[in-house]
Amino acid sequence: MINPTLTTLLDHRSIRKFTGEKLTASEVSTLVSAAQHAATSTFSQQYSIISVTDPQKLAVLAEITGHSWLEGAGHYFIMVADQYRNEQLTPPNATTTTNLHSTDKLLAGIFDAAIATEAMVTAGESLGLGSTVMGSILNDTLRVISLFNLPELTFPVLGLAVGHPAEQPEQKPRLPQELIHFNNEYQPLVANDPILTAYNQLITAYYHERGGNRRNETFTHHIIREMSRDPKQREEILVALIQQGFSLDDMH
Repeated sequence: MINPTLTTLLDHRSIRKFTGEKLTASEVSTLVSAAQHAATSTFSQQYSIISVTDPQKLAVLAEITGHSWLEGAGHYFIMVADQYRNEQLTPPNATTTTNLHSTDKLLAGIFDAAIATEAMVTAGESLGLGSTVMGSILNDTLRVISLFNLPELTFPVLGLAVGHPAEQPEQKPRLPQELIHFNNEYQPLVANDPILTAYNQLITAYYHERGGNRRNETFTHHIIREMSRDPKQREEILVALIQQGFSLDDMH
């Protein structure tokens, strides 16, 4: 018996080319509803979603992320960790200030926003839509905060471009389960692990054979290249978090 949910999940791929057809109000509402039915820490629903329909704001996001194709998506969402709403719902006192500004609550908001994002991705794919989750909005966090008038105790976590696919790219092979799934304790990589060697070869073949942007690269080389990026590009993230009122101090 075919399980349509598993089929959707296991067939995932990021879509960066769209037909240009806009999502209907009903489709947008359905995706938001899927987000709302995702798991949320302590039922506190510590996230908000901003639909970006203003062409000028989309152009700014394209500049920040370096991905102009997002302007041609059917719809664009900004996923926001949000403790500001819950601050408005609670009496102002020392406990409220300590809790909502804590690292614990920051992480809870990030988790809620990320889980909601994945629910929207899966819901969209079940409707024949495609999407790309974009952490690149953090390339200029302070500008994103200003662009969307985000109040204290909120933080932009992810962008989500959704639309009708104009491509069906090859699916990137994931790491073998032996390298990411362990029993009872963490298992470090072993030098010259044959499983990793085989995976590196698989990734090399994938990059050689895929339809576009072919290159000669293993997974190991990919990680090394990612780590070689200039960290200054996102060094303002901590500044932005503090600006937004998160103490980043563990509660005692």
